[in-house]
Amino acid sequence: VLSLCCEACKKVIFHVPSELEADTLVGRVDLKECLQSAEFISSSDENFKVLEDGSVYTTSALSLSAEKKTFTILLKDIQEQVQKEIHVSLVEEEKKTPKTRHARDTILKRTKRRWGPIPSVMIENSLGPFPLQIQQVQSDTAQNYTIYYSASGPGIDQDPKGLFYIERETGNIFATRAVDREQYPSFQIICFATTPDGYSPEVPLVHTIRIEDDNDNAPYFTQDLFEFCVPENSRPGVVVGKVIAEDRDEPYTLHTTLKYRIVSQTPPITPAFSIHGDSGVISVLLPQLDRELVPSYTLLVEVRDMAGQPFGLCTTGTVVIKIEDTNDNAPSFKQLQYETRVEENRVSVEILRVSVVDLDEPGSPGSGAVYEIIRGNDDQAFEITTDKNTNEGILCVVKGLDYETAKQRVLVIGVNNEAPYLLAPHSQQLSQSTCSVTVHVLDVDEGPVFKPCLLRLDVKECEDVGTAIGRYVAEDPETGNSEGIRYRIPPGQCNWINIDDKSGEVRTVKVLDRDIGEMRRGQCNITVLAIDRNGKTGTGTIQVCIVPGNKNFPRITQTDYIMCRDRKPICLTAQDGDEAPYSAPFVYRITDRNLASMWKLTPHDDNSWYLSPKGDIPYGIYDIPVSVIDNGGKIGENTVRVNLCDCVTPTECDGRTRQLSGGNVTLGLWAILAMILGSLLLLLILITICGCCGAGVMHRQVTDDCANHNLIISNTEAPGEEVMDHNIIPLQNTCDQGGYGVKTGEQQAFEMVKGRGHTLESVKGGGHQTLGSVKEGGGQPMMDTCRYSYSEWHNFTHPRLGEKVHLCRQDEEQKHSEDYLLSYNYEGKGSLAGSVGCCSDQHEEEALDFLDQLEPKFRTLAETCIKR
Repeated sequence: VLSLCCEACKKVIFHVPSELEADTLVGRVDLKECLQSAEFISSSDENFKVLEDGSVYTTSALSLSAEKKTFTILLKDIQEQVQKEIHVSLVEEEKKTPKTRHARDTILKRTKRRWGPIPSVMIENSLGPFPLQIQQVQSDTAQNYTIYYSASGPGIDQDPKGLFYIERETGNIFATRAVDREQYPSFQIICFATTPDGYSPEVPLVHTIRIEDDNDNAPYFTQDLFEFCVPENSRPGVVVGKVIAEDRDEPYTLHTTLKYRIVSQTPPITPAFSIHGDSGVISVLLPQLDRELVPSYTLLVEVRDMAGQPFGLCTTGTVVIKIEDTNDNAPSFKQLQYETRVEENRVSVEILRVSVVDLDEPGSPGSGAVYEIIRGNDDQAFEITTDKNTNEGILCVVKGLDYETAKQRVLVIGVNNEAPYLLAPHSQQLSQSTCSVTVHVLDVDEGPVFKPCLLRLDVKECEDVGTAIGRYVAEDPETGNSEGIRYRIPPGQCNWINIDDKSGEVRTVKVLDRDIGEMRRGQCNITVLAIDRNGKTGTGTIQVCIVPGNKNFPRITQTDYIMCRDRKPICLTAQDGDEAPYSAPFVYRITDRNLASMWKLTPHDDNSWYLSPKGDIPYGIYDIPVSVIDNGGKIGENTVRVNLCDCVTPTECDGRTRQLSGGNVTLGLWAILAMILGSLLLLLILITICGCCGAGVMHRQVTDDCANHNLIISNTEAPGEEVMDHNIIPLQNTCDQGGYGVKTGEQQAFEMVKGRGHTLESVKGGGHQTLGSVKEGGGQPMMDTCRYSYSEWHNFTHPRLGEKVHLCRQDEEQKHSEDYLLSYNYEGKGSLAGSVGCCSDQHEEEALDFLDQLEPKFRTLAETCIKR
């Protein structure tokens, strides 16, 4: 069996056959090298057992199913609390495959047969006679013999010269003296055989001499004194410790097989401990170890070799075992009743000390006393603590006692230990020790007492100066009344109130406003003094709390708004500087009746309402008076300005109102372009007429020419879908004869109506000239079917077309438009509106969502095109 050990990781490798029988020696492990004081040895695999000398045996037949098998040897030192592991690996031996003999591999060599003597044995400490013959060597060809030897063992540093010699002629090897095996366990002797002329025909012969051990060393303990501790009341079998002895004789022989036993015990009473003969482990034997009776034991332990046989060598050692204290004794009071006295109103004063008796070890948690008041301390007026130096209980008064309430107090005090009780087996439960303490309260002359000691007074915010808010009086505890007691407020406190020195009535000295300085906290604690006739003083506290009032008006945070053509409701939000319940919810009202008929308010939440128009009111700027009423009934007047603008987004208004008023007609880009094209067409016709008729014709007034003869009628196509645009306001009053409509008042509009005639009509207003005024010379427009002359039409359209073209070339910020006229061969960088041509690819009305992302210039067109 081959054993290899790796010191770095404590791994052992055994090379074994693939099949192992039961009780087969696998190998041997040097356990002392790993853990010198191993008390417990075990194997992690039940198929193997480990003996104390490190021998590893199989417990059952075993077959290495895998190429490698591992298990662990566990070593424990119970006394030192040390544990180590040795990892053992079993590796299957390699099977040698016999080589096939070939002719070329066969080499025959003739050699002389040699004699190899077996190792010689020499008894340790042999008595002789010396010289003692050990062995004889001979040679057939040589006649002279010489030797050279070397020793192995711990005595190698000593000179072994002269220990052996050989007879030159006979070859006999002799020892000259006795040898100590512990110093030289073995020797190797090299023998040389030579002829008389010095020739060596033989190869040197190596001979081994082993020194056989003699039991000449007695075992010895590794320590002069072993000391162990064990808790009292430990159960039998509890390990106390382990004694260790060694022997310098040859290991694994009877000379080093040791046995332990206890020779004697002090005190000489019933044996309390036992020792394991082979391992030296000491364990508890007596079921009851009482520290209070025997605090320690002294054992005389013997160790003997030769497996404990009488003729073996022996040595004794001393073991001291101390019994550790456990809390198996309850403390008890030295007295069962105590009496003490204390003056009333005394606080934080020691009034009594109580003491206890505990049989446990002084200074240990098992004897430390913990006191508690079991009864009579419902008001927590008393407190008891422990003096760590004397273990006494200190009873103190932590709240002043009142003689008039109770002249005597009776307390029941109990005591326990810091550590929990650990009782001995089959013992009775311990009971708590108690004592009674009678405390006599002594009467003293006391000062006035406020009842209650803290008075809370609530004051409404912004109350008038001098308002009475309460009354705070004190009583004499001796008489139970308030006669002869005066009151005052010490300086250095918040000067919100004063108190009448005789009646104790409390009044304000200033207007209490939570928005001013120190009053922002909303409360202040004021100390009041009460002084009786004897000069005794009592103190009380008034807590003045300012209750929020309704002093602020609700106001609307934003009052300027722009409402576009979608007439989306405006959300009005109000704020109030007061706290609940004088703030939200708010109620909104429009105070002007005329505007209330045009606008309405609807609630949104507690703070906000929606403002929206009723019906189709005209564009313009409206100043709407709105009153906001808070939860406390306070009304705040606000004016909300709404710019009702003909726009898509509020930015288009730019502070101006876009509306149809005063005769001004707001036209789109395509309408302006149509008018420009019409003007160019008229100009072309005029030039043609002038070229044909001459200069006289050009100055002739065309009185019978009507405006509709100069315009191409483009609205007589085949009927299509009717499209309603909310930007075009229908007229209520129409002419019976023609297709004209006029709406008077604040709203004046322009409309083209399908009828018998297709002409253009405008409405008077805002100081602008109309077509009717041109014809009539400034007056009311004439609602007739007569045709206008060319000069009238030209005088009306020419200035307006110029103004529209000028306005068309400006963007919303009154700057020159860069994209008014562009070359057809350059489309620019593109626009956010995208291509209008994409509309032709849509086959469903619901697929026109892309129109919501167009620029403002195209939104009116998109809204007109979508059927609503």
